[in-house]
Amino acid sequence: MKPLLGISLKVLSALVFTMMSATLKTLTARYPVGEIVFFRSAFALLPLLVWLKWQGDLINAVRTKNVVGHFKRGFIGTSGMYLGFAALTYLPLHEAIAIGYASPLIVVILAALLLNETVRAYRWTAVAVGFVGVLIMLSPYLKVETFAGGLGAGPTLGAICALAGAFCSAGAMIQVRRLTATEKTGAIVFYFFILASALSLFTIPFGWRMPDAPDLALFIVVGFLGGVGQILVTQSYRYADTSVIAPFEYTTMIWALLFGWFVFGDLPTLTMLTGASIVTATGLFIVWREHRIGLLRTKEFQASPQRPGV
Repeated sequence: MKPLLGISLKVLSALVFTMMSATLKTLTARYPVGEIVFFRSAFALLPLLVWLKWQGDLINAVRTKNVVGHFKRGFIGTSGMYLGFAALTYLPLHEAIAIGYASPLIVVILAALLLNETVRAYRWTAVAVGFVGVLIMLSPYLKVETFAGGLGAGPTLGAICALAGAFCSAGAMIQVRRLTATEKTGAIVFYFFILASALSLFTIPFGWRMPDAPDLALFIVVGFLGGVGQILVTQSYRYADTSVIAPFEYTTMIWALLFGWFVFGDLPTLTMLTGASIVTATGLFIVWREHRIGLLRTKEFQASPQRPGV
């Protein structure tokens, strides 16, 4: 275990994914979301395959025993990606990312409902407080006047897409937990990119257009950053416990604020910062609580009488 290395890789992955989102935002005004999903997923395969080959076991890394499970994860995850990219079309970068922080809170609910995980009062309270933060972030878009133009009213539609994307991301995370029982990490990531690329092709009739050379270069950069970011995340969990790594996911907000300010000239509102701070705090509390429970269980196990030979 090398905690500092694991944390460094996680923070670096947050930077890489934020760079990817910022680059995507420059493309959303000119290309349909389905086309962006395709290039992001297809070009992400290149660094992933190189990394798996470098690991020395490419064939076994992508073997699967659960094709149906991969399809479920691919469909839910692609829907979340589509909604997340649509949110970037209408919202400032930091707002789209901040609303996406609702995903870990939704995971707690889905884990209780679908995986029968035990969720105690502390976590339920944290989830409830977290959703208050989400409502605060959404409040500028929930006013009657923001719906004057219907769902086409720009930021309102973006906020709805961001929240729906958070639900899809949470659902995909639950499906990944199920897949880890039989599947390797390489296979889970590989088949997701394959399925996302394939599913996005169904959007061709909705207005794809051939990118020019500069935009094609940006698409390649987006895919490359997505693949590298995924590798960095995977590697970070090899060197430190999940409870140590998970809180550093929230460093994406720092990068998003910086990119939003210097690249797009967007400054966060007090409402957005307040809501994002509440959601971040509750997310960190859930991680801390899970870490504490894990330590207590370990102590209880070590203190319990062991059978001879165990």
